[in-house]
Amino acid sequence: MIKAHIHKTLSNANGKMLLDIQLNIKKGQFITLYGPSGAGKTSTLRILAGLLSVDKGQIIIGNKTWLNTEKKINITPQERKIGYVFQDYALFPNMTVRKNLEFALEKHQDKSIVQELITIVALEELQDRKPETLSGGQQQRVALARALVRKPEILLLDEPLSALDIKMRTKLQDYILKVHRQYELTTILVSHDVGEIIKMSDEIYCLEDGKISKQGNPSAIFTNDKLSGKFQFTGEVIAIAQEEVVYIVTVLIGNNVVKIIAQKSEIIDLGIGDKVIVASKAFNPVLLKIEK
Repeated sequence: MIKAHIHKTLSNANGKMLLDIQLNIKKGQFITLYGPSGAGKTSTLRILAGLLSVDKGQIIIGNKTWLNTEKKINITPQERKIGYVFQDYALFPNMTVRKNLEFALEKHQDKSIVQELITIVALEELQDRKPETLSGGQQQRVALARALVRKPEILLLDEPLSALDIKMRTKLQDYILKVHRQYELTTILVSHDVGEIIKMSDEIYCLEDGKISKQGNPSAIFTNDKLSGKFQFTGEVIAIAQEEVVYIVTVLIGNNVVKIIAQKSEIIDLGIGDKVIVASKAFNPVLLKIEK
């Protein structure tokens, strides 16, 4: 369980902003922080990791207090059982993949975890190569494995997939979910990708101007509708065409293009570029616009 109450005055494009949020996250949950740039998402991760100080607040992980400004408790980042993955990989360029992972080992730690992680995220054929010879997706897999070397309780992910193409992003999402479940992590992701959030998250915290504006199930938050269909996919509308009394909506889902028959009432507020969920209702496909 993560219990945190954070107060921090930040500067953004509009001047000063008070980050004032409360988090209550169950052990093993996958949580996403969502919201516009400057809302306080990355600052929240940095505070949890001990990389950014607060004006006042507390962070309790299980039965251990990491931060309590009233009691002047503030354990160091090294003492916090956290793995942190950044967007820019932050790998050591002069070290091989294996050496990057071994460098993250704690003193006297069993080195077998390195081989275990190399196998889990499929780095066997890459382990003797240096980062400059790897693709962005391969480097991000190394960064993910390195963040797990010390067997953290909490995994923090700061938009780690935003620079990758859709095919590689989908593959990395699967790797992240795999290690999240295998190592029974509590994971907190910062993401702007609605499809990614719905696929991966148990719960979402929407941040606006340093406050939590909404919290709950991602599908319910983004569609204002409880979905109970047998399938759900997120995609982007790329075409809408009228054919007699119905409309054909073309949706890009990953690398696939699908066409959905829709009634006029379903496309009134729908436009090219809108994000949608394609779901089932009474065995028929339906479109639900994602509300941002």
